[in-house]
Amino acid sequence: MTFNLQQLHAFATIVSAGSLGRAADTLHVTQPALSRAIRRLEDQVGAPLFERHSRGMQLTAVGDALLPHAILLLREAEQTREEIDAMRGLARGTIRCGAVGSIASHVLPLAVSGVLQKWPKLRVEIIEGVWDRLADALVRREIDLALSMAVPDTDEIAAIGDCRWEDLSYVVAALDHPLRRKPGLTLADTLDEQWAIPPRGTAPFEHMQQVFAEQGLGLPNVVVETRSITVLKSLVASSRFLSWMATPMYATESKAGVFDTLELPGVEGRRTLTAFRRRDGILPSPAVKLLEELRRLTAAGQSTGPAPRDQ
Repeated sequence: MTFNLQQLHAFATIVSAGSLGRAADTLHVTQPALSRAIRRLEDQVGAPLFERHSRGMQLTAVGDALLPHAILLLREAEQTREEIDAMRGLARGTIRCGAVGSIASHVLPLAVSGVLQKWPKLRVEIIEGVWDRLADALVRREIDLALSMAVPDTDEIAAIGDCRWEDLSYVVAALDHPLRRKPGLTLADTLDEQWAIPPRGTAPFEHMQQVFAEQGLGLPNVVVETRSITVLKSLVASSRFLSWMATPMYATESKAGVFDTLELPGVEGRRTLTAFRRRDGILPSPAVKLLEELRRLTAAGQSTGPAPRDQ
């Protein structure tokens, strides 16, 4: 079955807008013209895609099944146009990537800056999140590269072997946290303090759990679990929470004297970071340019971030 991209775009816009009228405004067409486009698509599919209500348009089961495929086809078409423009020397297009917080805080800005100095007409779209969010975005073609802690490959996603680097993670606390005044501080002394960290099942949580286990300890008192880096940093800075962070993630706060590494001799977590891509298809040219810059940075050893203080 061959689909018309304009009809698929109209279909996806109606779903996003929630009504025919708002979708028509978004697309700058009349409602009758938009209705005709959807009817032609429904005729091709052989079933209604929407149930019409006074409050808007609701997807039928067939429409719900078509939607993810329509989005993928539209994204593929957009990436194809960008790839052809790049081959023609126009060097336009969009770099779509995602990164975990520590990479988004240090390595990725350096790489993006390097790319845009060479290719100023490129655009960049970045999402930040933990690995499960990035993996989903990669499979759904929302991004073309994901930068995260190394994890096993899957049937749909593979690591890029020549783009790997390491960083270190530590327990962090506000500069006036009471534990800093305790002589002979050990990791066991942090167990009963309030902790804030990304949720169970995420790489940071498992990394922290591994470090505690290596010291013969169970989990600390995790009071807050959140995917928000802003919330984590605020809790550490303002509410005397402890957390577990990679050094690039809090370099700015360290320099500003907001919070820093909690001095615990011998307690550090080393992890390997890497870039991931979808197994299928060709990596779009804008993403290739970012990958080349990441390779240059990691090969030059510039990606581990500033060393923590008092270590």
